[in-house]
Amino acid sequence: MNEFMEAAILEARNGIRAGHGGPFGCVIVRDGKIIGSGHNEVLRQKDPTCHGEMMAIRDACKNSDSFDLSGCELYTTAEPCPMCFGAILWANIGKIFYGCNVSDTEGIGFRDKQFYDTDRSFASETDRKECLELFEEYRNIKNKIIY
Repeated sequence: MNEFMEAAILEARNGIRAGHGGPFGCVIVRDGKIIGSGHNEVLRQKDPTCHGEMMAIRDACKNSDSFDLSGCELYTTAEPCPMCFGAILWANIGKIFYGCNVSDTEGIGFRDKQFYDTDRSFASETDRKECLELFEEYRNIKNKIIY
């Protein structure tokens, strides 16, 4: 077994045994060393964004004092959901390794599969002019970091 996946499984196991959430653990690796780890804490934090990958990204960013995780690999016990996948992309993580797939996750009662093809018709544009003014204000800030 891969040592980093083993660490992700241990992270998940500790989380489920503590009652923090589902069996989702994650570690982030840079240059062969774990720089961040996390497990699902949705129940513990009462926050639907506290997936294992999100917690590991937050931990790795804190530990590396950067929002940019370029050069990192992510090991997670299940295929990342769309939210986590988006966060992985925003963090510039270059490689993802996962254990269980979306069908496996569905098999234990999680509804990840539905989010891959969600109808977005409930979202509507409003007050675009005012938001464009805000964007223009941001565009005019000198020496900003765009991410």
